[in-house]
Amino acid sequence: MNLGETWALIERFLPQLWDGTLVTLQLVGLAVIIGLFLAIPLGLARASRHWYIRAVPYSYIFFFRGTPLLLQLFLVYYGISQFQAVRESFLWPYLREPFWCALITMTMHTAAYIAEILRGAIQAVPPGEVEAARALGMSRRQALQHIILPRAIRIGLPAYGNEVILMLKASAVVYTVTMMDIMGVIRTINSRTYEYELFFMVAGVMYLIITLVFTQLFRLVERWLKVDASRQAR
Repeated sequence: MNLGETWALIERFLPQLWDGTLVTLQLVGLAVIIGLFLAIPLGLARASRHWYIRAVPYSYIFFFRGTPLLLQLFLVYYGISQFQAVRESFLWPYLREPFWCALITMTMHTAAYIAEILRGAIQAVPPGEVEAARALGMSRRQALQHIILPRAIRIGLPAYGNEVILMLKASAVVYTVTMMDIMGVIRTINSRTYEYELFFMVAGVMYLIITLVFTQLFRLVERWLKVDASRQAR
């Protein structure tokens, strides 16, 4: 197959590839945003001085960081349906759909990693800044809201950006539960054309392009936060 025929074949499936890209971006975007909100209380609890507060989030994080995402996805997609109470609940119309199962799994998975990023960022906040907040008469909550969390966000943003990219690549497993993401579409195209090498390369290029865009976006945000921080320091 010459170059013209190759491009014509790729062009034929561009609408499906675009739809798969949108599904992937939707899944990853929702997972990392919702996961961030779930990770905030988990990260704060992990940074607590009291062991009994740290115990529950530690167990959650240990499980989701210690087991493969694919296994977690199968447990949610195939395991939940085994319970009669779940099948009879109002949640069943959602939990039987692969999109919601994939979103729940990816959200819980990334929340564990983001919580550890946040914990490390909180502990990396210079003690002098916390002491200055207390010297100004701020309560623990006020210091957390105005000093610790904003500083921790700046510290943890590069690691959060890496986590977003890791989740983008990890999302490739959701095709195993019939999701029509990038890999799901590629699998369907391969079954029709048998051009496995070509379309796997297309998938790789698509992931690389999205990764490049994400990387540049996070670099812009990091620069903006640095400029904003320097203005506040003045």
